[in-house]
Amino acid sequence: MPMLAENRIRVAIIGAGKFGIRRATAIAANPHSTIDVVADQVPEAARRLAGSIGCSHSANWEETVMRDDIDAVVVSTPTRFLPVVTLKALAAGKHVLCEKPFGRSADEVLPTVEEAAKRKLCLKVGYNHRYHPAIARAHALFTEGAIGAVLFLRCLYGHGGRPGYEREWRTQASLSGGGQLLDQGVHALDLFEWFAGSFQEAIGFVTTAFWPIAPCEDNAFALLRTAGGCVAQLHASWTNWKNVFVFEVFGESGSLAVSGLGGNYGPERLCFAARHASGAPPEEHWFEFPDEDHSLEYEWSDFLQCIAEGQEPPSSGRQALQTLRLVEAIHKSDPNGCASRVASMATGAAGRVGLSKV
Repeated sequence: MPMLAENRIRVAIIGAGKFGIRRATAIAANPHSTIDVVADQVPEAARRLAGSIGCSHSANWEETVMRDDIDAVVVSTPTRFLPVVTLKALAAGKHVLCEKPFGRSADEVLPTVEEAAKRKLCLKVGYNHRYHPAIARAHALFTEGAIGAVLFLRCLYGHGGRPGYEREWRTQASLSGGGQLLDQGVHALDLFEWFAGSFQEAIGFVTTAFWPIAPCEDNAFALLRTAGGCVAQLHASWTNWKNVFVFEVFGESGSLAVSGLGGNYGPERLCFAARHASGAPPEEHWFEFPDEDHSLEYEWSDFLQCIAEGQEPPSSGRQALQTLRLVEAIHKSDPNGCASRVASMATGAAGRVGLSKV
C-alpha cells in the first residue's frame, strides 16, 4: 500500500469529462487530498482540466495508474471502461473511487471486488445520492427508529433528455450497457438497499417509448421484494420531460419523503410524518436544505476517512456488485409478471469473495 505524503492523499483522475470535472472540484476543496495528474484519451480534455487545477496531465491512463506517487485513483469514464481502469488501478495498489454504475454487468466488476479484497484496498462506487443532505437526514432518522420497521419504498426519478440525447454515449449500449435503469435508476436501487437491505425478487418492465436508442430503454419500471416481504417500487424515466426526484420510505409508525435534488430537480426537502395510533392525520415535520449540491464533497471526505481507518466504505464495490445483480434480475424478469430471483453474494462465484473490512 502506498505511503501518504504529508497526510495528503495524492490523486489521479481518469476521465476529464463533465463528471470528472465535478469530481476534481470536490477533491480540490478538501485539505487532505491533492490532485497530481489528470488522464484522458482526449489529450485536450486532460490538458484543459489539469490547467484549471494546476497539475500534470496525460493521454495514457495505464501509465498514470501505475505511478508510484499516486495513492488513489478516481475513475470517471464511460461505463464500458470503468471496471477495466479500476482493476488496473487496484492491481497497482491504489485505492479507487469508481463512478456508478461500476460496470455494464456483475460479471464485469466481480474481478475488481476480488482484487480489492485480496489487496485490502478501499474500493468505493460513486453513489453520491447517499450524501445529499435530505437523504442523509432521512436515513439518520430511519436508523434512529423514527418510522419503525420499513414496510415499503417508492422512487420516481427522471428527466426528459435534450436535443441530440440519442447520440450521447450513455444511450449507446456498447458503452453504457443499458439505458435509464443503469443511468439514474441505479441510484434509486442503491438507496432501496441502503434502507431495506437485500432484495430477493424482482419484476420489471423496460420500454423504449420515445428515444430511438434500442436496445437501451428510456423507461424502467420495477417491483422488488425482500425475503421479509418489504416491497420497493421504481419508475426511472427519460421521458418524464420535467426533472423529478421523489424518494419515499414508509414504516410501521411513520414515513419519510424526500423531494428534489437541488438545481433543475427543485429544492431539496424532507418530510417526516409520524403516524397517530388514533388514525388522525399524521404529524408532519418539514426540513429544507440549501440548493447547492455538495454531495460529491461529502462523499470524498467519507472515502478519505475510510482509507485512513481501514474500513470498507459505504456503497463499496461489494455492495455495488449486488446492485448490478439487481439490475440484471429486473432485466431478466418475465414480461408476463413472473418474478426473477436476484443473485446473491452468498451464492455462485461471488460467494467465494470472502470480503473483510479493509
